[in-house]
Amino acid sequence: MDESIQREQQRLTLVSRKPCFGLPTACPSCLPVYIYLKLANVSFDLCYNLTFPDSDQIPYVDSDTYVAYNNEKGGVIESLKEDNIVNLDSEVQNLPEWVSTSAMINSWLSDALLYELWVGSDGSSAHKIYYSDLPWPIGKVLYLKQVYSVKQLLGISKDNSERREEEIYRRATIAYKALSTKLGEDSFFSDNRQVFKPTSLDAIFIGHALITLYALPETSVLRGKLLEQANLVKYADKHKAELLDSASSSSSDPLSSVPRRGPSNSSSKTKSQPKRERTQEEKSFRRKAKYFLITQMVAVLVFLSLLGGSDDTEADDADADEGFDYE
Repeated sequence: MDESIQREQQRLTLVSRKPCFGLPTACPSCLPVYIYLKLANVSFDLCYNLTFPDSDQIPYVDSDTYVAYNNEKGGVIESLKEDNIVNLDSEVQNLPEWVSTSAMINSWLSDALLYELWVGSDGSSAHKIYYSDLPWPIGKVLYLKQVYSVKQLLGISKDNSERREEEIYRRATIAYKALSTKLGEDSFFSDNRQVFKPTSLDAIFIGHALITLYALPETSVLRGKLLEQANLVKYADKHKAELLDSASSSSSDPLSSVPRRGPSNSSSKTKSQPKRERTQEEKSFRRKAKYFLITQMVAVLVFLSLLGGSDDTEADDADADEGFDYE
């Protein structure tokens, strides 16, 4: 049997971060993958990883003989397309306007949402999405590490923070207006006007829009700018009702643990399973989880000790300064 046909017949499993804010997952990397598979009418199992909230491999999609990680080949969606597992973009992926629109969403709007979650807010949304299942000290340290990483990624410093904030929101405003004009009253952002079909562009923007509308606080600047474009809000809510709300109303809770490699015997909306003997892979995963918690606790202690040391150094410098007169 042809390898591509075999892959198509294998049931996929999507591993993502947990549900919150009324969404199957509010992780900006995970929700577009979930929506992409839904738009493609692909049957898949959904599992949640609650143990490694800062892993850059999440989300990932796997089956018996295949796995696509978030940190490879430009992300899960790109891997699924490149490997001919699920490709919604075959008819449009070489069209210049589609490519430029996709790039705008993946840069300007992605940066704006990243800024809002980690820098431009009190961090409550990010904490609920990523760290609420961890002990407070570990979650706090991981949050501060991520804030630092995001500032570096976005090129934000003390000297340019106001200018960068203005630039980020200005670009987001331009992007929303351009997308509003492009969409009009259509159902999808299709550049093939003969056949209106969903593409990865739709999945990525719907994911972005739903997180912006439902996960960010009402005082969010980005949320306010999106609400100014009524047709984009209507478009996002329409697909939320069709893809997310209808699915959740007819399903039971998915698995909350990380699956073994390979398809599950359960359906996309997994039922409870009888108690069984743990496999060697599951025992190994539990050991790794314990090591993860131990290393994070060590990181907390190191962080606190360095913080205390820096305070003592500043105090000593201040005392030393008082002993000298400068002419």
